Amino acid sequence: MAKQFEGIDDTLAKWIRAQHVFFVASAPLSGAGLVNLSPKGLASLVILDPREIAYLDFVGSGAETIAHARENGRITLMLCAFEGPPRIVRLQGRASVVEPGDAEFAALVTKFPPREGVRAVIRIALARIADSCGYAVPLLKYEGDRKQLDAWAERKGAEGLRQYQLDNNRVSLDGLPALEAKTLRAGPA
Repeated sequence: MAKQFEGIDDTLAKWIRAQHVFFVASAPLSGAGLVNLSPKGLASLVILDPREIAYLDFVGSGAETIAHARENGRITLMLCAFEGPPRIVRLQGRASVVEPGDAEFAALVTKFPPREGVRAVIRIALARIADSCGYAVPLLKYEGDRKQLDAWAERKGAEGLRQYQLDNNRVSLDGLPALEAKTLRAGPA
């Protein structure tokens, strides 16, 4: 039932783009550290080439994935079919963080729809691409994207988002370095 892929081909890319949500898992090197698992949506995942993907990282209450990417790079993305035939796809690899002050940020962020509150792009070099059955994943109906993130970011404004990141996103829950203050920017991407 499970299949491993050499790269993301056109058929798999079409399936990935049709999913409305994906999940991101990362962890620090320390066994005492916290494993992070976050849901993502808002059309924030792009396929850069058959062995590389990226997603928009929005301002939020924590910056765990950024901290873990900086410390060790290990990351897994999981997508599940909630509509249609059952399927789970896991994209495992090494993550790097591209912040607004980085040279490649401006070009990379144009590959996504414009969004408020983008704090970084997480770029992933894929080491393993595999699917599995997904028989236990329930059928759910997509109703639309939530509007709260954009509204919250607009209310905060660029300086409010920058201050929020300074207050909440400089280190992870485990105390690992996350965002760099010199690159913080939070306007539309």
